[in-house]
Amino acid sequence: MKRILIGLIVAAVLAAGGWFGFNLYAKHRATAEVETAFEQIRASGGKASHGKVEFDLMSRTLTIEDIAVTPGSQSQAQVKITGIKGIGVRQIDDTRFSADSIDITGLDVALDQVGPAKVKASYKIPQLTMRDYAGPVHIGTAPANGSLIDLYRYVLGQYASVAASSLTAPTLTMSFDSGSGPGGSGEITYSGLAVQNLKQGKVDAIKADRAAISVEVKQPGRPDKLTGELANVIVNDFDATAIIAALDPQTSGDETYRRVYRQVSAGPYAFKSAQGLRVDVDGFVIENIDVQPSKFRLAELFAALPQDQSAIPTPAQSREMLEKVAGVYEGLRIGKAEIGKISIGTPQGTGKVNAIRYREGEFAIEGVDTPAPQGQFKMERFALKSFSVANLMRWATGLANPGQAPSPDQMLGLFRVLDGAEIKGVVSPYKNTRQLITIDTISLNWGQLVGSIPSKANLVVKMVTPTDPSNPAQRPLIMAGVDKLAIDLDLGAAWTESSGAFALAPATIDLGNLAKAQVRFALANVPRGLFTTTDPMEAMSEMAQVETGALELSLRDSGVVDLVVGQFSRMQNVSRDAARSAIAEMIRAQGEKVTATNLDAKAAVDALAGFVETSGQTLTIKLTPLGKVPVMQLMDALNREPIVALAQFRIEASTGL
Repeated sequence: MKRILIGLIVAAVLAAGGWFGFNLYAKHRATAEVETAFEQIRASGGKASHGKVEFDLMSRTLTIEDIAVTPGSQSQAQVKITGIKGIGVRQIDDTRFSADSIDITGLDVALDQVGPAKVKASYKIPQLTMRDYAGPVHIGTAPANGSLIDLYRYVLGQYASVAASSLTAPTLTMSFDSGSGPGGSGEITYSGLAVQNLKQGKVDAIKADRAAISVEVKQPGRPDKLTGELANVIVNDFDATAIIAALDPQTSGDETYRRVYRQVSAGPYAFKSAQGLRVDVDGFVIENIDVQPSKFRLAELFAALPQDQSAIPTPAQSREMLEKVAGVYEGLRIGKAEIGKISIGTPQGTGKVNAIRYREGEFAIEGVDTPAPQGQFKMERFALKSFSVANLMRWATGLANPGQAPSPDQMLGLFRVLDGAEIKGVVSPYKNTRQLITIDTISLNWGQLVGSIPSKANLVVKMVTPTDPSNPAQRPLIMAGVDKLAIDLDLGAAWTESSGAFALAPATIDLGNLAKAQVRFALANVPRGLFTTTDPMEAMSEMAQVETGALELSLRDSGVVDLVVGQFSRMQNVSRDAARSAIAEMIRAQGEKVTATNLDAKAAVDALAGFVETSGQTLTIKLTPLGKVPVMQLMDALNREPIVALAQFRIEASTGL
């Protein structure tokens, strides 16, 4: 028994010695692996140091203290970490390892004067916990050229090489300082940060309970400070590989769209400025944010930024910069964006907007209610159709010629930027009066561009405007007791290239309390060159080929005849019946000069006289060319000899209730 006991004791001592020996060996190997990783950074021109390294074999816990890393040969980025503690650390293969959890304390990343703008930025995370982590044993070689784009690619590449079921951080603080640049300085602190299911550069969700914002705004003569708070920040389905592809010069020919975010949302949001401005937003949501690598070229944009921020860019530099920015916007696609209710408080009052929306190329502002100098302004909806930021910037680039007025072709370029615009439900004070102008609808749409000019357009206007006592042309209306005009306009025009026909059909204007007029008008042999040329002499040459078509006018009396009769009655100091008869006789007398050379005109004269004699009628006049009537010749004839001009048409006229 004694021998057995002694044998057990010896075995225990040997086992303990072997365990401690193996534990020391494991610790030594762990330290060597850590040192190898740091030496890799130093070998590539960077700086890297660390403090004590501990490894517990039983729990497979690795602890590293006091880490400081400066990747690359230039000190534009520094990373400091108070400590890293990995639990359940295992080596998957020669290149990767895993851990049940990794706790990082005191993470501090500083970017010092990176990029042409020379912005300083820092990221501070006091505590970061990663669960079910897997990543490379050795990090990749950091870029040594100091390029901001290469640095972004490097960081995103490292991000895409790791996996974790979750990352959590109580706070993350990002601060920036543009120095003497226009960007100002500020700080954003996120609270309750959580990342779910990170793998191969993709993340299921990123969430933050709150973001506190403080920004010092630099502006000449009037510096400002903005403070705010944003709650419930949520990012769903983020894919860093799409950004990596867009930053990679090798993908410059890739024209496919790659989704970066499925959805980004946040709110409510509130911020205020030291100047008295306060903005409150219910929330916002953006869906399906994609990039196209062939056009989303951030490297080219950064390269075009002026190195000297204090120097005023030349017109050529400004145009180049706008073109680069437009290209980046062209490579960015957003499926849907919406901002909820907005309240803007100023010393003059509070303005409200129900929503700002962008979807399928339409940009809209809805539910505006804001104070104006003459009173409260309200608008139900304002929309731009087929809106493109890239096209708008390129159009603006063409106008950027200081000292030179934009050419007609440059101004017409606006038609290529949009397909139309719409305003609905406007109630606004009219000048300095207590009356209101109301707009039910103003809608303008165009399309089928030939050169810079639309060959198809439609304008709809429905509004009520007060009559203006200061306008001499409206004084007869005011004297007749008309205090407002109800306008209902519908104008449609289209050109058909195959036939060369241009039609204005119908053009309708309804002055609700006066009259309703409808015009149909046609031109023939309209050449394509009339739409493409911007030279006045060439336009006149093209116009010489255009021929006049049929013209039809319909006028419904809703009070305009009584208005004219009443005005004539007051001017002549006669009764209204006498005034009506006198106007009809004047029409017939003047018409005799026309009917002497054109018998068709007699029907028109009689119809017009009868239109005046009986209120509430509809007058219809139709002119049909008797042959080819060139528009230029007709206009010249109307200026010199209107009677001869009318003789080239068959005239049909009638009246009826």
